[in-house]
Amino acid sequence: MNPPLSLHSLRPAPSASAVQEPVPDEVLQVLSRSRRLSTPCGEGELVWHLWGEGQARPECAPLVLLHGGSGSWTHWLRNVLPLAASGRLVLVPDLPGFGDSAMPPGGADADVMPEPLEQGLEDLVGSAPCDLVGFSFGAMVGGLLAQRYPQRARHLVLVGTPGLGRMALEKIELKAWRHLPTALQPAAHAHNLRELMLHHEASITPLACRLQALNAGRDRLLNRRLSRTDILARALEEVRCPVHGVYGQQDRFFRGQEAEIEAVLRTCPGFGRFVGVPDAGHWVAFERPEAFHQALWPLLA
Repeated sequence: MNPPLSLHSLRPAPSASAVQEPVPDEVLQVLSRSRRLSTPCGEGELVWHLWGEGQARPECAPLVLLHGGSGSWTHWLRNVLPLAASGRLVLVPDLPGFGDSAMPPGGADADVMPEPLEQGLEDLVGSAPCDLVGFSFGAMVGGLLAQRYPQRARHLVLVGTPGLGRMALEKIELKAWRHLPTALQPAAHAHNLRELMLHHEASITPLACRLQALNAGRDRLLNRRLSRTDILARALEEVRCPVHGVYGQQDRFFRGQEAEIEAVLRTCPGFGRFVGVPDAGHWVAFERPEAFHQALWPLLA
């Protein structure tokens, strides 16, 4: 049973309307169905959004979604409402140093994220075990969280995860954008989505470009390096909960070495399944949300 929120320890976070740049209507519509709270993070606050309060089935573990690098909770924009509608309490933070959350204490990469996240989850859901689903950078964070706080993780699902000691076989060329005039920045963001995140040209919609621009502009952890190491592979050796991998079959990080990546995941004591979602790139939960949900549910059963 999900314990009640310990509201005495929480502080309301600033309204989304405080963001200076216009927020897409699609984002505001999803936000209107959530509650926005904050927990401590270094010298500031860790911002969370919660969906499904009061409607979550008591037998279901809370579901925690951890976004990717240069992202925010909006990496899960197309997922939070369907997941909450299934009877889950869905908790999605802006990870420290991204979105509306403060910088993490003690560093600027995935290894300093678990402590403020665990503190926040203790405030939000008490000691309840959670299902952790992390995308890309957030998958590394989820793995480190499950390693350091094993009582917190009921299941761990790694979506398009780096940190396994494998580098992409294909050359991915991203464009710098911060130095560009404002009028030229959208084209750079669209290019980066095409190179890194999405498989189909039709997926590079005005909404996708707007989310990329908003999220990248609030990324303050610009020197992350751990994704190029095997930090997650080493952490998974100590993770005992069921661990699953999900990836888009057209993810340029994975193409050509799926078997090798699965072999790394199989070294985890709790390894369960490694599932490919057809016709999707790296940001699989956004590009193919229905197929992503169909892949996810059996893993959390």
